[in-house]
Amino acid sequence: MAITAPSILQSLADEQEGHAECTRWAQWYERELGWATEGTTPVRLLTGLRFDALEVPAAAGHAALRRVGRTGPVALTGSRMSLLVTAGSADELPGLLDWLEWGGVALSLTAIGTGGRITAPTPPGRVAGRSGAAVWLRPPGLRHEGEPELPALVGLGSRGGDAPDLVRLVDAVATECHRVRLMRARTGRSTDESTAQPLAFS
Repeated sequence: MAITAPSILQSLADEQEGHAECTRWAQWYERELGWATEGTTPVRLLTGLRFDALEVPAAAGHAALRRVGRTGPVALTGSRMSLLVTAGSADELPGLLDWLEWGGVALSLTAIGTGGRITAPTPPGRVAGRSGAAVWLRPPGLRHEGEPELPALVGLGSRGGDAPDLVRLVDAVATECHRVRLMRARTGRSTDESTAQPLAFS
């Protein structure tokens, strides 16, 4: 089947419009939230500056969110969930997991900190352009509303103050990652969640 010139022109126009939309998304993040971005297809948010991210299987993330309640912003990309935490948390995570007695356990949990990137979700109120695109489950507040509260290491096991506690969040996430892995192994389902690799930090 021959490709006609109009269809080629339409494809180019769609590509240019998609690029322009991604550029607008990058500008929205920089202007409204003050977050550094990189690239446009897709737009990526730089970690280690205003926040770090914990990436977990979506099933484990949903279960953990039901347990801990309040968190910072949370994004979903396909079968993975990103929970934004205070910048510097990625460096604290190995020691924290050891303290919580999760050290050395194979979990599908990745901490992304300085020098890392996550795919920018569609800004709140916008429609995702394609299936599986990153979306906000718990969107960040706008700059005029103040900095979003991010889970922080406010003292091991501390419940004081209004900030979400990184210790409680990490313990819940690790528990649910382990539970999902065991359930997948029991049912014989082979997924990225059941074939977890040792913890990775970046």
